[in-house]
Amino acid sequence: MLEKSSPLARVTETSQIAISYSMRLMDETEIDKTEPGELFEFTMGDGSLIPNLESLLVGLEQGTSGKFFVPPEDGFGYPDPANVYDLDKTEFPEGMALKLGDVVGFDTPTGEQIPGTVVGINDAKIKVDFNHPLAGETFIFEATIEKIN
Repeated sequence: MLEKSSPLARVTETSQIAISYSMRLMDETEIDKTEPGELFEFTMGDGSLIPNLESLLVGLEQGTSGKFFVPPEDGFGYPDPANVYDLDKTEFPEGMALKLGDVVGFDTPTGEQIPGTVVGINDAKIKVDFNHPLAGETFIFEATIEKIN
């Protein structure tokens, strides 16, 4: 008599999962990844991963991998010129040495901190871009479903 093998678990919208992953730009510049032996564990829908990336994992079986090309509209969006501000140098701590490309944390009225990238400096003003650093970028997301609870 043949035994039926049970199907492998599949990722659902509410699964608790552990993945290994990498994210890189189209030119192969690495954005983020899990280190060998490290797993990223989370519950689908808990905000740990952007929703569009989560949706790519739904339906994958434990032990399988996926490679996805993620355009800006499904990743970090497009840059919004309204998110670039000219701030007075007096709003920064005295003696703070800033250079182009520096990422600075700014406190919001709610107490959260958001990063801004220095994109311009002149005698009186610092131009800061509050768009996500990956806004406008297409990137490659590769993930292996290591565990499903």
